[in-house]
Amino acid sequence: MKQKHAVVIGAGFAGISAATHLAKNGFSVTLLEKNESPGGRARKFESNGFTFDMGPSWYWMPDVFEDYFSHFGKKPEDYYELIRLDPSYSVVYGQDDILDIPANLSEFKAKLEEIEPGAAAQLDLFLAQAKYKYQVGIHDLVKKPSRSLKEFASISLFKDVMRMDIFQSMSAHVRKFFKSEKIIRLMEFPVLFLGETAENIPALYSLMNYADIALGTWYPKGGMHEIIKGMVTLAEEKGVEFRYNTEVEEIEIENAVARRIRLVSGERIDADVVIAGADYHHVDQHLINPKYSNYTEEYWNKRVLAPSSLLFYLGVDKKLKNLRHHNLFFDEPLGPHADAIYTHPRWPEAPLFYACVPSITDSTVAPENMENLFLLIPLAPDLEDSEEMREKYYNLIMERLEKITGQEIRSHVIYKRSYAHSDFKTDYHAYKGNAYGLANTLKQTALLKPSLKNKKTKNLFYTGQLTVPGPGVPPSLISGQVVAGEVTKEFS
Repeated sequence: MKQKHAVVIGAGFAGISAATHLAKNGFSVTLLEKNESPGGRARKFESNGFTFDMGPSWYWMPDVFEDYFSHFGKKPEDYYELIRLDPSYSVVYGQDDILDIPANLSEFKAKLEEIEPGAAAQLDLFLAQAKYKYQVGIHDLVKKPSRSLKEFASISLFKDVMRMDIFQSMSAHVRKFFKSEKIIRLMEFPVLFLGETAENIPALYSLMNYADIALGTWYPKGGMHEIIKGMVTLAEEKGVEFRYNTEVEEIEIENAVARRIRLVSGERIDADVVIAGADYHHVDQHLINPKYSNYTEEYWNKRVLAPSSLLFYLGVDKKLKNLRHHNLFFDEPLGPHADAIYTHPRWPEAPLFYACVPSITDSTVAPENMENLFLLIPLAPDLEDSEEMREKYYNLIMERLEKITGQEIRSHVIYKRSYAHSDFKTDYHAYKGNAYGLANTLKQTALLKPSLKNKKTKNLFYTGQLTVPGPGVPPSLISGQVVAGEVTKEFS
C-alpha cells in the first residue's frame, strides 16, 4: 500500500507534535514553516551575545513533556537539561512587599500561614481538589478530540466532569478557601495563562495551581527553545521533512478533498491529508475557498480571544539585584475594569507586567557580568500599536521596575527590541494580533472550541492554540497528538 503523505502547516509546538506522531504512525510527513526557523511563538534569536526566547518562558507540567517524549521511547533529558527553580517565582505586591514562592511545599504553606492564619490547612483542601482536576483533566479530558458528545457519554466520565467545578468561576472557588487578597491574587495568577480573568474562567482550571505548587516551575538550560530543538531532532529522526521560509498561499480543495498546497513561490505540493498548525482563523478565512470555511467572519469576531502582549527583549550591561528568574508585578491594583486587558481595545493605565531574567539561572544566555531581561505586558487584542506607544509603556514599566528594585536599569540597556500586535500578525498571521489563542471560558471549552476537523472536507484538520485543548505549551503538545490520532484513525 502506498504511504500516505501528510502536509503539516506551521512548525510550532502543535505542528511539530502532530508531524512527529504522524511519522511514527507510518505517514510520510512534510512540515512547512513560513519563518526561517522552527518554534512558532517559541522561536529564539541571538544578538550582541544575548540569546532570547521570543515567547514562552514558563516550564510547567513536566509530566506532559515526559509523556510526549515517551511515545517515541525517549525522555526530555535525552534532549535538554532541566533545572527546578527555587524560588519558583517572585510576586511583587509593592515597594517593600515581595513574596518569593519556595519550591518546597512545607515552606510555601508556612509563608501562607504568615499572611493568613489557617491558610496552610485550607491550601491542603484546595490542592486536593486541584490534584483531582489535574489528573482527570490533563490525563483524560484534554486528550478528547471533542468532535462528538459521545466522547463524554460514560457515566464515570459524567461524574468526573460534574466534580470539576465547570459551572463555578475560578474567582468564586478561590474565595471559598482564602480571605487574604494577597493569597487570592496569587492563586488566581495561573489562569492568566488561559487568557481571561478569574471571574470568567471555570474553577476546573484550579488544576493550574496544582501544576504550579505541586509539580513546580522548571527551566531547560539554554532556554525554552531547547525543547523545540529537541523536538525537531526527534521529528527528523522519525523522517519528518522540514521546509523553512516556505509560506502557504492556498490549500487547494477539489470536490471536498484538500488535494495540494500552493506556496507563495508558486510551487505545488500534493497531499493525502493536511493538518493546519498555523493560525486557525487565517487558514479558515484566507487559505481555503470560502465555501469550505468552517466558520464565518462573524463567528470569529464573537470569539473571546486571549490577550496579546507587548514584549521587550533587553540586554543589560551589568548584573541586576532584587530580581528572580520569574517576577510578577502586582504592585498596581486591578481596579473595577480588570478584564480590559483581555477584552476592551484600549491601552491600560496601570498594567500588570512580568519580568524574566533567565541569565540569573543560566549564564549561557548573556555575556559575562550582563543580564538577559525579558518584559511582558498583557494587552487586549486588536490594538493599534505604534513605536510611540511601545516606548511610552517601556518607560512606564521601567520606572516601576527601577523604583521597586532600587536600581538604575535603562541607562545600562545595550540591546533593545520590542514586539507586539503588528509583529504577531506579520510573523504568525495571528488573528487580531493575539498572542495566546482563544480564552478558556466555559463557552469556549471542549466541544465549544473551533473543531479540529474541517466539517466540509474529508482530509483537512487543525491543531494548535485556537482549537482543542487550548492555549499554552503543554496543551499544544497534546493538541498535536490528538489530531494525529484522529488522522491516523481515518487514513491509515
